[in-house]
Amino acid sequence: MQLPTVATGTTVLSLLLILLSLSLPPTSSAHNITKILEKFPDFSTFNHYLTATHLAPEINSRETITVCAVDNAAMSDLLAKHPSIYTIKNVLSFHVLLDYFGAKKLHQITNGTALAATMFQATGTASGSSGFVNITDLKGGKVGFGAEDNGGNVDAVFVKSLDEIPYNVSVIQISKILASSDAAAPTPGPSQMNLTSIMSAHGCKVFAETLLGSDAEKTYDDNIDGGLTVFCPGDDAFKNFLPKYKNLTASGKQDLLEFHAAPVYQSMAMLKSNNGLMNTLATDGANKYDFTVQNDGEVVTLKTKLVTAKITGTVIDEQPVAIFSIDKVLLPRELFKGLAPTPAPAPAPDTVADAPKPAKKGKHLSPPAADSPADSPDGDAADQTADSSGAVRFNGPRFIAVGLGLCLGLLLQL
Repeated sequence: MQLPTVATGTTVLSLLLILLSLSLPPTSSAHNITKILEKFPDFSTFNHYLTATHLAPEINSRETITVCAVDNAAMSDLLAKHPSIYTIKNVLSFHVLLDYFGAKKLHQITNGTALAATMFQATGTASGSSGFVNITDLKGGKVGFGAEDNGGNVDAVFVKSLDEIPYNVSVIQISKILASSDAAAPTPGPSQMNLTSIMSAHGCKVFAETLLGSDAEKTYDDNIDGGLTVFCPGDDAFKNFLPKYKNLTASGKQDLLEFHAAPVYQSMAMLKSNNGLMNTLATDGANKYDFTVQNDGEVVTLKTKLVTAKITGTVIDEQPVAIFSIDKVLLPRELFKGLAPTPAPAPAPDTVADAPKPAKKGKHLSPPAADSPADSPDGDAADQTADSSGAVRFNGPRFIAVGLGLCLGLLLQL
């Protein structure tokens, strides 16, 4: 039995509309905290310091966030103590919760209390649980906020909701600055930072001790005030690399250590939004000594011609200095020019394949003769072929186009 033409046409048209909707790009849930707060003049000081401390782009990079803003009067109480810009950043980062708390959720907290991690906790600067905020549903419909390291004292209360994008971002007003002795502690200026001590205390002791005995340490220190981002390999990674490191000349060792830092401040949010080449402290004219920053969601990787390292954590992020831990030692092609990337093993062919052609040499000039390349470091094939991918890709747009074509064909036959 043949269906009526109108019904058939309607069915095909419905299918066509569904496929068309699938071809449209997904809507973005991105938010801009400074744009949100610009609508509220009473919060202009809070908004200003989110920009001055570079917290704004980090907040914008988060998919789920709650900003506990305070008005200009409350900010005046904080600024009256004349804290450094680095201390202000710690204090304000303590007011950014890594979870969504809209007005409705605040009044429906399970068991009347909740513990929320903050952006201050995520920096790795907070000691113990001092980076957590205690949220308590009080009597009379009020909701209190207090630092976990404040002896259970809930000293601020929820005032009102400023803006909500469920369940992405919530901007609320609380009555006063949250009292956290850890966040408000005087933070030394960048030139007073002991980089090697900081790295040693956060899982990069082997790298830090190696840096301490090298001329590269002075290069690091000289760049602190102007901005510095360090990528320090974890202890296991650098310990396994030490035999290869010892085969380098003195200048080669210095170049390798300087290759692990960039003369510019880059927060995690900046690294996630700025893919591309990054110069390093070792970059000098013909010797490029650069690597590529790439990100996939929350994962940020650093790619040289020979290895791919993943950022595994934040050691410290206090403008103008950021230190991140990575899972592998970065290998510059300039030092390991004799090491050609090894392709991943492929299934044996039925017939003997022709011998592969020699890899083309890069455009980088060779380092000075004194810096002879070290022995090839041990590494898996996946690291050495960082630019290749064996993933199967689904060509969504092409599939949708084929579907649209079939539907149009059916319509024409009706």
